[in-house]
Amino acid sequence: MNVPKNPTEAQRNFFQDVHEVVRLVPTGRVTTYGAIANYLGARHGARMVGWAMMASHTASQPVPAHRVINRLGLLTGRQHFATPTAMQEALEAEGVQVVEDQVQNFRELFWDPATELV
Repeated sequence: MNVPKNPTEAQRNFFQDVHEVVRLVPTGRVTTYGAIANYLGARHGARMVGWAMMASHTASQPVPAHRVINRLGLLTGRQHFATPTAMQEALEAEGVQVVEDQVQNFRELFWDPATELV
């Protein structure tokens, strides 16, 4: 997965929308790439959400990217953090238990913007 080198204006706006949604994920909760895409009307846009998360370090305000995981509860974005364990450490600092790169109690911790932001 590669971030577009010259994103279009629409892609830039989508990235900003993704970052805004991720900023709303409560501490100690997690969401998924697909849930964010679905909320933003891009039902099959999970990969694009992943690109937005990879670019989150360039956002004007901090984005808690560690709270975005895959649909199985796996820390698939961990390789894009400063260290291989930084994503897990950030989640654990918020009380989220992670074992072998997988969030424990994923269903209880899952935050779905489609139902939470009504």
